[in-house]
Amino acid sequence: MIQWQKSSYSGGGDGDECVEVARQEGILLLRESEEPERILFVGRAGLAGLLGRLRADRSG
Repeated sequence: MIQWQKSSYSGGGDGDECVEVARQEGILLLRESEEPERILFVGRAGLAGLLGRLRADRSG
């Protein structure tokens, strides 16, 4: 069974507006709670690139 963890950036509510992350066999899994069946499989470099891009967009 995959153990999903809610992102700390998703806020404190129990609603369906959050990003969740999990790890399985060395691969990181990402999903949005509104569509839990759609899962992105990413490596560390891919996740680092995504987070870097989101930070750049947020600050710019």
